[in-house]
Amino acid sequence: MSKIDHSLFSAHEHALEDAFGDCPDCGKPLHIKNSKSGPFIGCTGYPDCHFSKPLHDKQTTLLKVLDGVSCPECDSTLAIKKGRFGMFIGCTNFPECHYISPIKQQEDTHVTCPKCKKGQLTSRTNKYGKQFFACDHYPHCRYVLNFTPVNEVCPDCGWAVLIKKKGQICCPQPGCGFKKDDK
Repeated sequence: MSKIDHSLFSAHEHALEDAFGDCPDCGKPLHIKNSKSGPFIGCTGYPDCHFSKPLHDKQTTLLKVLDGVSCPECDSTLAIKKGRFGMFIGCTNFPECHYISPIKQQEDTHVTCPKCKKGQLTSRTNKYGKQFFACDHYPHCRYVLNFTPVNEVCPDCGWAVLIKKKGQICCPQPGCGFKKDDK
């Protein structure tokens, strides 16, 4: 006699078929589909109907309303919100008002971008909390450093900026091996 309860495996193969409801555009059932960027919910009427939505909605959640702080665009109350790129300050009157502001202001390093020579490198934080330094002329200039920039010219290759890395001052250029101790 087997200790496995075979009734657990007798579910109908199409038991979850209508779990996602019907397409709001054409009324046909919605199913999980796969693409190169991962699973999503799509209409079974494809290619006639192109309705799709993400499997996991990346919605913004409201964490705390800032009483007494008004939106500069519509005078509604501002709130601390969390979205897919981290926390930010946003208007509670969304989607009518799209005002947002970062919680932490960007710090200017007073180092000129060595790539475009127009912008300044500013301290930024990614969605995981890791600090990096990027040109403030983004998206026109996409220069990024993962270490603190130093406003010095590399004596070996002439690159306009060096970085602080593991107690040393180094050149960020891949072909250059310049290093000196950070004093």
